[in-house]
Amino acid sequence: MVKILIVDDSAFIRAVLKDILKTGGYKQIIEGESGGDAIKLYKKEKPDIVLLDIVMKDSGLTALQKIMELDPQAKVIMISATGQKETIDEALRAGAKQYVGKPFEPKKVIETIKKVLK
Repeated sequence: MVKILIVDDSAFIRAVLKDILKTGGYKQIIEGESGGDAIKLYKKEKPDIVLLDIVMKDSGLTALQKIMELDPQAKVIMISATGQKETIDEALRAGAKQYVGKPFEPKKVIETIKKVLK
């Protein structure tokens, strides 16, 4: 069973993503709300994939870099509001596999996860 870690400082965004994931058949979902949570939960839970917000408390980019140091094979998808192209590019250079934009298109979120898990 695929284990997914969602990290976003907005409880609403986490709930929306959780609903999308459950509809897509993913049941094992862990949540965090800061970059610090992302690192701690990655170490503890060893998820198959991480959905990580770029802009939040304890920068998502910093968390991404730390996760990639812990596990260079980590599968991280960044969550981004539109209009953050430079930051998205920086995240992709730092090791993120993909990104999904807000507002979410459920079909695209599931397709992106499947693509990254292959």
